[in-house]
Amino acid sequence: MMTDDDKVTIKATAHAMADAARVETLKYFRTVLVAENKLASGFDPVTAADRASEVAMRAIANRMRPDDSVHGEEFGLVEGTSGLTWVLDPIDGTRGYISGTPTWGVLISIRDAERVLFGIIDQPYIGERFVGGFGEASVTGPMGQRTLKTSARTALADAIMFTTFPEVGTADEGAAFRALVPQVRLTRYGMDCYGYALVASGQVDLVVEAGLQNYDVQAPIAVIEAAGGIVTDWQGRPALNGGRILAAANAELHAAALAVLRSVTG
Repeated sequence: MMTDDDKVTIKATAHAMADAARVETLKYFRTVLVAENKLASGFDPVTAADRASEVAMRAIANRMRPDDSVHGEEFGLVEGTSGLTWVLDPIDGTRGYISGTPTWGVLISIRDAERVLFGIIDQPYIGERFVGGFGEASVTGPMGQRTLKTSARTALADAIMFTTFPEVGTADEGAAFRALVPQVRLTRYGMDCYGYALVASGQVDLVVEAGLQNYDVQAPIAVIEAAGGIVTDWQGRPALNGGRILAAANAELHAAALAVLRSVTG
């Protein structure tokens, strides 16, 4: 059973990780930076900044919560004994990062065997930190601190929808997304994890994506759910391991978008 002391140390560790990742990512941002390609076909970049950010966060986890497991995008899984796992994306949106756009972020979460307990979406350049879990849903940034609350819009025709890539996964997945586009008010592209932060803050109503990994979604799940939203796969099931993701501001929008996606993909 998790104690109040556990919650305090988890939150302190997560914020310390985010602080450290800010230092490492900003050190390289908008500099001449070599991006290696992790794919034989296509382009999935990794940089010295990604690795430095994850190394810094792992060092903090090892110092402050040494019994926890740590799973990061760049260095994989190191098993612990506590039953809790930190899931880290040192730079979510490396393509945006190397392009100089400010909508990449650092994703930090901790989960047990069943659910995400606490998460942070941090944007170092803007200086915004979105936090969710243990009864907290808040953002701190240039405009101060405020409580996060998802949008009350319930009609697809009024909704703003985001996705990172227009292609949205396989041909079938792309077709399902395109079936949803004419039913919403506005569709925007290319925001990576920042789109999920905007769902939590009530600015955006839907994010629809496919082909994601666990480190891409677990922090957004924590933040959006703490703010009142819903994140599942395209069948309405838990999405802790990534895959096809539907993030919605509320149950009504989630149900409407899910029906459209299911009508194409089954």
